[in-house]
Formats: sequence, C-alpha cells, structure tokens
Amino acid sequence: MIACNNSGHDVVYDFVEVNKIVDAGATKKPVKDYELSRYACYLIVQNGDPRKEVIALGQTYFAIQTYRQEVADRFNQLDEDNKRLVIRGDIKQWNQMLAEAARDAGVITNEEFAVFQNAGYMGLYGGLGVGDIHKRKGLDVRDKILDFMGSTELIANLFRISQTEEKLKRDGVNNANDATSTHYSVGKEVRAAIERVGGTMPEDLPTPDKSITQVEREQINKLKKSKKPLMLDE
Repeated sequence: MIACNNSGHDVVYDFVEVNKIVDAGATKKPVKDYELSRYACYLIVQNGDPRKEVIALGQTYFAIQTYRQEVADRFNQLDEDNKRLVIRGDIKQWNQMLAEAARDAGVITNEEFAVFQNAGYMGLYGGLGVGDIHKRKGLDVRDKILDFMGSTELIANLFRISQTEEKLKRDGVNNANDATSTHYSVGKEVRAAIERVGGTMPEDLPTPDKSITQVEREQINKLKKSKKPLMLDE
C-alpha cells in the first residue's frame, strides 16, 4: 500500500477494503478482506518472498507478460522464436474465449469438447485430426501442438480460433453438433483462403526445433541475468 501511494496511485481504488463473514465456533464474525486491482496484485507479487511458490509463479507470470508486451511493440523486428512467443500468447487468450463460446453453444462434456477441437484442426489441416498432426510433427502425446508451430502456422490457427468464436456467438449456435460443424467449416474456409493466395498448407510447414515452453524459459533466464527492472503490463 505504501508503494502504491508513493507511485501516485489511489490506494482506496487498488486495495478495496471489504468484509466477509467467517465461522468462529458457534458464531459467525466479520473479518477484514481486500479486493485487489491488477496493479495491487503486481505490487504484492513483486514485493513478496520468492521462496514461496505462489510468489515465484507470480513473478514469472509478470515477467513473461511484460516481455510479451515489449516484443509486441516491435513485432516486425522480431526473430522467428519471439514472433511465435507473441502469437502463442494471443492464442491462449482466444482459446479461452473460444472455450467459453463453445460451452455457451452446448459443448459441455470433455468428450464433446475434444470432438469440437478436433473438428477445427481437421478443417484447417485437410482432414488431419489432433492425433494425425502429432504424428506428422513427431510429437509426444503430452506435447501441445500449438507449442510446436512456427509463426505462419500459429497465425493460421489464431484466425481459425478467433473466427470460430465470433461465428458461434453471431449465429447463436445452441447445440454441440452444430458447434462442431461450425468449427470444422471455419477451419476449412481458412484453409481455402491459404490455398487461394498460394500459401503453404499448414501440415506442410516446418516444425520448430524449440517448443514455446523452451523459448519462454530462455527469455526468463535472459531477464534474470540482465537484472532489467520489470515494467507493469496493464
């Protein structure tokens, strides 16, 4: 709170004091609690004890987010690995939105969601499903396909994901079968667009040697060695 105040922020806004009721034996009593803004969370994490796992994870999260923001500002000047890092971050956010849209459209069970996701890949990859793409890329069953894509392939998948999310909401899809068909058709349309402009089909694009996880780990190590002060990613 002192750091917040000294930086010119409104402590009352970033650390909203609230009360909650807890059990105290046979009775209940109010205790003080806080609703924290993103900035407040950042200050707590950066001033916490890194020996505690939650603090260490938080510091890593803000380091990655800050780095992504910095490299996004100069995207065209980035090397291939850093372009992958930026696009993969966007895909993670869009995939969360797609999952919510799919659930609202009636994709409820894990089995339905697996079929739904597979359909999107099949549309974009000319009939190849998740398992087929794993084999084609020589990946372990635990590896995430998106972590082993180059920037061009990631962008094609980002377009597939974002357009499916939009179409599910726009068309008011309300059952799992229609949602799955929508994902497939969007993937197929993206593939057709690539073909029309003479692009390389996604399944024929090269697989990077490094996974996104490896790239992230390298960037974190660079940040630690440089001792560069972290900037807040709002």
